[in-house]
Amino acid sequence: MDATGSKKRILILGGGFGGVATARHLEGLVRGRPDVEIVLVSQDNFLLMTPLLFEVCSGALDVRSCSFPVRAFLRTTRFVEATVQGIDLDRHVVRLVAAGESKELAYDQLVLALGSKTNRDMIPGSEHAFTFKTLADALLLRNHVIERFERADVEADPRRRAQLLTFVIIGGGLVGVELLGELTAFVDGITPLYERVSRDEIRFLLVQGAGRIMPEIDPELAGYGARVLARRRGVDLRTNIRVRAIEPGKVHLAEETIAADTIVLAAGNVPNPVVAGLPVEKDRSEQIVVEPTLRCRSHQEVWALGDCASIPGPDGKPYPNLAQHALRQARVLAGNIVAALDGRPPQPFVYQTLGMMGSLGPGKGFGQLLRVRMHGFPAWLLRRTYYLLQMPGWGRRLRIVIDWTFALLFRPDIVKIGLDSETALLLREVALGDAAGRQQGEGGARTDAATDGSPLALVEPGVRRPKPDVIERGST
Repeated sequence: MDATGSKKRILILGGGFGGVATARHLEGLVRGRPDVEIVLVSQDNFLLMTPLLFEVCSGALDVRSCSFPVRAFLRTTRFVEATVQGIDLDRHVVRLVAAGESKELAYDQLVLALGSKTNRDMIPGSEHAFTFKTLADALLLRNHVIERFERADVEADPRRRAQLLTFVIIGGGLVGVELLGELTAFVDGITPLYERVSRDEIRFLLVQGAGRIMPEIDPELAGYGARVLARRRGVDLRTNIRVRAIEPGKVHLAEETIAADTIVLAAGNVPNPVVAGLPVEKDRSEQIVVEPTLRCRSHQEVWALGDCASIPGPDGKPYPNLAQHALRQARVLAGNIVAALDGRPPQPFVYQTLGMMGSLGPGKGFGQLLRVRMHGFPAWLLRRTYYLLQMPGWGRRLRIVIDWTFALLFRPDIVKIGLDSETALLLREVALGDAAGRQQGEGGARTDAATDGSPLALVEPGVRRPKPDVIERGST
């Protein structure tokens, strides 16, 4: 898959905020130029609006409401759904896997917008925890939480009930706090549906290594978030505490081991493995160190933005990895690529953060716009309005408003979204039947160990169900 004739191919890797926005800006800048081709490669054919993912987990939003198809958003860009396997910087080609076949795609200008992954190397046993980066993560966590309540409703052992109803979030940054805010509100809504479960039995624990939660935002707003979670939602906030290890159903702290069926890892990100493996200069976080113009220092035809790049500001400090920065980096990057094609010097990226916003569940939010701090209902409403206007198309916006309205007026839905194929269900039934037969032959009265001793349990605690191919691919 070589570059077409004399056309200059701009190849963008990654279908997140930075990659899609770069393609859109390039489309406007090279409109009417037959000598330039734009190609965007992404592992998914949709752009995920990650700030709305928390509400998908709680059921306040439909899956389609926080994502939209890349093809419908772009006009002239050629879209390729494929997984990036590697990059040959010397040959100027990218190795892809599409529909099970390996291909190579040549480029003249390369944009790296592959984003980041959850850092599973910081804490031993992180593979036993849930993550929260993709649509599949949100659906799996939602199913898991509902299933804990179903099991607790029939569990007689107090110790086992306590473990089923204990929820631990590791990481007190914006992601961990917003997820916890939405989960606590969701649990408050569904608890009355379970007659044998009391809200007093439910325990939420947030473990943060830093001295306070949300260290990336204003201390006054972080304090408001802590008060809402601790006083009104009953969350146990633990700061200045490191997690030593994670096991299935257990979190090991320095001086305590907590039994919990639900453990979510929201502590730290690392760049995409493809980016981490490139032979270019990187910082301690494995992000590519680029010039202020977003250009790779050692390869002038390579550019990077978003979570996989370390971009220095005027003071020399790298910009934070936020969506608002990625969107504005995309505009500058598109202009710089066109300037490079035309032989003009690129311009540096200079931007001052406008503010930050977050949600703690229905009616509770926090935010800072320039120097103005706000919290409570006004901040929550402003955040929703902002992200609503970021969604393309009035049809999608109307669907989101309808979802939000129903979520405010009615109790949360506890229907689990089945992620198992019929074949997987049949295999599980066969396995359970064989186990029951063996126990009857041995004269045992208990259920098989795989059901954790609960008559209605079907999955071992800590074991996550297989994801279907359509969802499993996650984000690029």
